[in-house]
Amino acid sequence: MVIDSHQHFWIYEAEKHAWIDDNMKVIRKDFLPEDLKIIYQQNNIDGCVAVQADQTLAETDFLLDLAAKNDFIKGIVGWTDLRATNIDEVLEKYSQFPKLKGFRHVVQGEADHNFMLRPDFLNGIAALEKHNFTYDILIFPHQLGAALELVRRFPNQKFVIDHIAKPYIKDGFYDGWATSMKAIGEHQNVYCKLSGMTTEADYNNWTSEQIEPYIQLVLDAFGADRILFGSDWPVCLVAGNYTKTKELVTNFIAKLSPDEQAGIMGKNAIKFYNL
Repeated sequence: MVIDSHQHFWIYEAEKHAWIDDNMKVIRKDFLPEDLKIIYQQNNIDGCVAVQADQTLAETDFLLDLAAKNDFIKGIVGWTDLRATNIDEVLEKYSQFPKLKGFRHVVQGEADHNFMLRPDFLNGIAALEKHNFTYDILIFPHQLGAALELVRRFPNQKFVIDHIAKPYIKDGFYDGWATSMKAIGEHQNVYCKLSGMTTEADYNNWTSEQIEPYIQLVLDAFGADRILFGSDWPVCLVAGNYTKTKELVTNFIAKLSPDEQAGIMGKNAIKFYNL
């Protein structure tokens, strides 16, 4: 099965989706399962993991509702405030939904570099482990140090790095990011999504040659059995289309064994998220 491990749905609202700036106005509209279904048929994708884009419990419930109505949505990564004092109770409640696989916080938007190491947040991660939920790490490169400390502290928690930690591909920023990613990759409980890469490059002028060194580093650091293809649809549309986004990965991994390719394009997502 080919699984897109990272995409979003939303009903567009200017205030709620204020992060969609003028350079991204092509995605200032609704994106729903009926839109994605057509794209998946054209690109031979069997299913997906829908990831939160808004930090509310209403968002988690919205995604659960879509997943209940659409069989191709195989899993959900929702949001809940991991710092909440009643986090156990909340996770207990959400444990009854088999398609809810994990949670994410938009840590890239937090001013504190060490946000993930605050005691209340760590308490939330400990609760995730207890309830068998995954955690998606969404950060910028300057937050990789905190991420490394986080994954060290929870060796039994399943983590996945979203969008290869958003290196500044457009500016050619590589070395510091690469060093940190290698260190994180040494931890067997951490996976990495090959997603969101074209939007870290120049939207209109990116080339596969420019992005491939970053993919190679991720492959070297995590190995073919801990990396997952993700489209980041519809965000990927600001830097191309779905087919180009998918081909960036499939062309690069064509040199790997059929088994490794099948892992990256689906099996690893099935294993990580228990789809």
